[in-house]
Amino acid sequence: MKNKIIIAIAFLMTVGQTFAQNRKSKSEKMETTEYYTFKLSDKVTRQKVSFKNRYGITLSGDLYLPKNAGTEKLAALAISGPFGAVKEQSSGLYANQMAERGFAVVAFDPSYTGESGGEPRNIASSDINTEDFSAAVDFLGLQKNVDRNKIGIIGICGFGGFALNAVAVDKRVKAVATTSMYDIPRVNANGYNDKVTIAERTKTLETLSLQRWEDAENGKPKYGAQPNPDKLNGDEPQFIKEYFDYYKTPRGFHSRSINSNGAWANTSAIGLTNMQILAHLKEISPRPMLLIAGENAHSRYMSEDIYNLAAKPKELMIIPNAVHVDLYDKVDVIPFDKLEDFFKKNLK
Repeated sequence: MKNKIIIAIAFLMTVGQTFAQNRKSKSEKMETTEYYTFKLSDKVTRQKVSFKNRYGITLSGDLYLPKNAGTEKLAALAISGPFGAVKEQSSGLYANQMAERGFAVVAFDPSYTGESGGEPRNIASSDINTEDFSAAVDFLGLQKNVDRNKIGIIGICGFGGFALNAVAVDKRVKAVATTSMYDIPRVNANGYNDKVTIAERTKTLETLSLQRWEDAENGKPKYGAQPNPDKLNGDEPQFIKEYFDYYKTPRGFHSRSINSNGAWANTSAIGLTNMQILAHLKEISPRPMLLIAGENAHSRYMSEDIYNLAAKPKELMIIPNAVHVDLYDKVDVIPFDKLEDFFKKNLK
């Protein structure tokens, strides 16, 4: 079981059999309906937007604005994540909450996923997913009702790592916060709690290297197993049960979400393994960083490691009794008042 956990998280379940099609009746019903997994605040407006990153990929987003904004230019936030999710899930919920608190907020689908462009589909990239955040900052800085000197970023789960990576090089961003932060390239390369050995990684990369020939011959990538199963057996690790409870039930299911209804291209793991992020983490300073993690989250150690490595100003907030996915959508658990205070203090 221990090795299964390591391999499952290490390569984000990108290595496996071709994407299974045997949906359960509940999933089939949900697949046919496009919806947001949260209710739009009556104090907020939402509109579809799009913008390009520097690779020419068109990103799809939702722009959330407070209804009572007036004519004063607003502080703004770019939000994405979790890894494998879409803007109609957690990032949209965060955007809705932060717009209610007075911010202009764009929640966006990363390249190759959701409604954003990029072919082939369901590809992850250390560089491009970092760039996606800067492209969102480009977009915000061009809005007439946004003060481009007051832009921050929130990264959720795997996009917490990419958010920090973006802020290290993008000096336009004045503050950054993460929740349930995951360093996706680190986990791909080293496994959960850095338990994957060089021999294990070499064996996996040998398999993926050979996969490239098959993909080249077929003219398209092979996709792995679903990140989350359609049905639990009951003996899964606790974190798998928690992911299932969010992504595979009406609580958080969305038909465009890879974690709900799809699979990553197998060879995405190659680039994630080889292209590590956060080499320049300390260069986020002197801009402030807020890391938020659940006390009982399996990912908690990653936020703690980042906190120990980062330069000041920095803050680590541990939410009592919370698990990783509690910070996806539980508005009574996510410290939105803290996030509001953090950004209002530092975006000025």
